[in-house]
Amino acid sequence: MKKDAGFDLVLQAPTALPLALIDWAAEAGAEGWEEIRHLPPVYRLCHVRTPSEAAVNLSQQGFDVALVPHARRLQDVCVVAMDMDSTLITIECIDEIADMIGIKPQVAEITERAMRGELDFKESLIARVALLKGVPETALAAIYDTRLVLSPGAEAMLEAFHAAGAKSILVSGGFTFFTERLRTRLGFAHTTANTLEIIDGKLTGRVIGEIVGAAGKAAQLSAYKAKYATPDKPLAVAIGDGANDLMMFQAADVSFAYRAKPKVRGAATHAIDHCGLDAIVNCFC
Repeated sequence: MKKDAGFDLVLQAPTALPLALIDWAAEAGAEGWEEIRHLPPVYRLCHVRTPSEAAVNLSQQGFDVALVPHARRLQDVCVVAMDMDSTLITIECIDEIADMIGIKPQVAEITERAMRGELDFKESLIARVALLKGVPETALAAIYDTRLVLSPGAEAMLEAFHAAGAKSILVSGGFTFFTERLRTRLGFAHTTANTLEIIDGKLTGRVIGEIVGAAGKAAQLSAYKAKYATPDKPLAVAIGDGANDLMMFQAADVSFAYRAKPKVRGAATHAIDHCGLDAIVNCFC
């Protein structure tokens, strides 16, 4: 059966905002509109013909706006690949580890520059991890138990993808100590991250094995798309926030920049700046 052609404009916000749907539909040249959820508001302007100006105006009013193919279905997704730090979770784990020895500002500054794409990720990770030498292994568990918080909507998003038959993978430039716990907790099919060397219960300041960076993330997504894609489920989705997610975006069919750096936001298919991760699901029928 041939799928419907054309594009829809999906608009959503985390809180109630003034609505002018009739005017917005007219501005976007939409054939009509439908309410996906009343509160927080999610609406779809159907078969839009002039979306650009409407999208800009809606974004300025606090909505996340996505121009999506009318035929795109959640059931089309075979695999969804996620970044961990500042995407799946609200923290940067390496910065919190540094906080345990009072050097969070120094490490966080390097992290921020790396995520903006101003520093080579591999070299910046080696430098940051070296500063963690001597941190007790127990600090990692304390961070997971007391500081690690899932981003809003993370569980609902993953549940929706899993229910639609998609596999989820967690691909991170962070650390296996955290990704493995999240795999068990959230049902990821696979995780990839860096392994901190620990001897006598303390971090040595080194990473074991090859560092997972931008190329490694993209390779993982490509490998799992090759494994899971079928004619009925052809789409690979990538979600991230930093410069080391850009190659993964290129390997994906649909990419989402979640509260991302400007460079990353501009490279993604869609950007989620206001809502939680569950907003991603609404960009599919």
